[in-house]
Amino acid sequence: MGTADRPLDEAIEEIVLGAPRRYTRLRMSEVAGLDLDEGRRLWRSLGFAEVADDAVLFTEHDIEAVRLMTGLTEAGVLELDVREAVARAVAQQMSRLAEWQVGLVKRLIESRSDDVTAQQALETTAAVLPALESLQTYVWRRHLAATVHRVLATSGAQEEAPDTWPLVVGFADMVGFTRTTRRRSSAELGEMIERFGSTTTEVIADGHGRIVKTVGDEVLFVADEIADGAAIALGLRDRARGEPLLPRLRIGLAAGPVLVRYGDVYGEVVNIASRLTTHADPDSVLVDRTVAQNLADDPRFTLRPLRPLTVRGYRHLHPWMIDNSS
Repeated sequence: MGTADRPLDEAIEEIVLGAPRRYTRLRMSEVAGLDLDEGRRLWRSLGFAEVADDAVLFTEHDIEAVRLMTGLTEAGVLELDVREAVARAVAQQMSRLAEWQVGLVKRLIESRSDDVTAQQALETTAAVLPALESLQTYVWRRHLAATVHRVLATSGAQEEAPDTWPLVVGFADMVGFTRTTRRRSSAELGEMIERFGSTTTEVIADGHGRIVKTVGDEVLFVADEIADGAAIALGLRDRARGEPLLPRLRIGLAAGPVLVRYGDVYGEVVNIASRLTTHADPDSVLVDRTVAQNLADDPRFTLRPLRPLTVRGYRHLHPWMIDNSS
């Protein structure tokens, strides 16, 4: 079937997939040597909707990917009991990236002409896709290199529990975000979100921290050193003050052993940082006892103890307000 004989989305999808659909799930499992039920679980772990066993959906590249994943499992690189969790973690990040990239290509196609033909759309997609793929690989390798360096440099600091590291964890939340969205147009809201993303990325990276994730009006970040985390928190607050498009921020910071799993962070330290953020006033940074004790003699910061908080899970959470020294 030629390009003119089928819908544009199917033709573009084939370019993106790099091969035509030829296999049902059953046939792919047979060719790749994968158990059918295991294949279903992996497919769902990747975030895709369930499909009928007789639907012709899969390509040669799906078979190659299954064989590669199976080979990594057999070699002990990707353990069987964590394979689906790894698939979920990767899929969540890739899904967001795909949404942005498709929007980018769509805007590029629409900007070229008011009356774009199907062939022009296909040619644009085919031309842009390799560049996006190369850029994506470059960024991935750069982050991989930075992570390797950081993990090897701090390997002696790891706690006894596997995947547990001493970290400072921070949340930065835009105050009144819901109310702000009602007062702004879609274009203004988009610009605000873009400014929030660029600002937090710059401040956190410059402060030797790392963004774990951004969820709506909130960014979760970590740093290896408590002083770096405090400087990042205050830097985010100060940058928001100087950005007319951004609401004020409230920020919470806590430090201690953190479980790092599949690119996310878990544990009591994360929960405390979240609780402190919720109770922080606009334009302020609250920290826990561990952060306060570690920074008590640091001349760059001033600390003021506040009354204990009674919050769910913590009857006497002692916060400190932190600021830059004059």
